[in-house]
Amino acid sequence: MSQITKDTIIADILSIAPDSAPLFRSIGMNCLGCAMASGETLEQACSAHGVDVDDLLSKLTEFTK
Repeated sequence: MSQITKDTIIADILSIAPDSAPLFRSIGMNCLGCAMASGETLEQACSAHGVDVDDLLSKLTEFTK
């Protein structure tokens, strides 16, 4: 399974771990299919949404086990 990092593009995360979509939605990242998702890194998205990237990254690792 691919590793998710701060530099991973949101669309790639959803390809790696499709079950993680509800996690993104729960923190206000609702536009997972928008143009930004195809080019925005996890760190950029977290910054834009006021989310701690390390906390979200920790939660995302559960979807890649």
